[in-house]
Amino acid sequence: MPPHSSSARPTATREFLAGAGFLGRGLKMWITSPRLMLLGALPAFIVGIAYLAGIVVLLINLEAIAVAISPFASGWGEPWRTGMRVVAAAAVAAAGILLLAYTFVAVTLAVGDPFYERIWRAVETRLGDAPVEAPRGILRSVADALRLVGLAVGVALLLLVCSLIPGLGQLLALVLGALFGGWILTLELTGFAFDARGFTVKQRRRMLRARRPRSLGFGVLTYLLFLIPGAAVIVMPAAVAGAAMLSRDVLAPRPEAV
Repeated sequence: MPPHSSSARPTATREFLAGAGFLGRGLKMWITSPRLMLLGALPAFIVGIAYLAGIVVLLINLEAIAVAISPFASGWGEPWRTGMRVVAAAAVAAAGILLLAYTFVAVTLAVGDPFYERIWRAVETRLGDAPVEAPRGILRSVADALRLVGLAVGVALLLLVCSLIPGLGQLLALVLGALFGGWILTLELTGFAFDARGFTVKQRRRMLRARRPRSLGFGVLTYLLFLIPGAAVIVMPAAVAGAAMLSRDVLAPRPEAV
């Protein structure tokens, strides 16, 4: 009697945890290649300072923004008017922080492209059978980055609407934010490996979708760590290394299910 095929097939939970493990393997490079990882931390630090300044500006003007986007509440009595503006302020703050988190990787990769390419190349060389060096093409890289940033903006606006839903809106926005954010980060961070092998963003998305739990495990953990103040400086170079390993895993041929 043939073995039950589902017993040999990894569960979604196992796949999710396996994906998260790639980030752990990337973090180990801080031990094995500290100088290379320090180079990768520098662009993340610079962009992080700029983004922190943006968050401060947003928070300073939060009350004025909340009033501007809820003019309909001006004629309401208390406590409804104040309550509505508190909700609006919380939604704007959440959407702003989510948007910054979504675009952080794209901007940091653009600023530190030579450093992160060195990290990716070091991982590929260490694992063997590295792809032949190929020019990525400036126009294609910019187009891919703009496409991903556009997706991030759309998701942030969707989550802003979700956060305004009474009751569970904030919780729903947080959960969806982590899932969408993790997916976007995985798409961005795997760019080096897929581009070097001649794949388009559309093809990259399709291949990662075929291993969705594993891809999300890597991306969601990276996204959550990016939300910790200062952690992105350490996590960013490790995420580039982990994404290189994840990409090779996704691109490796899989045995047919029995």
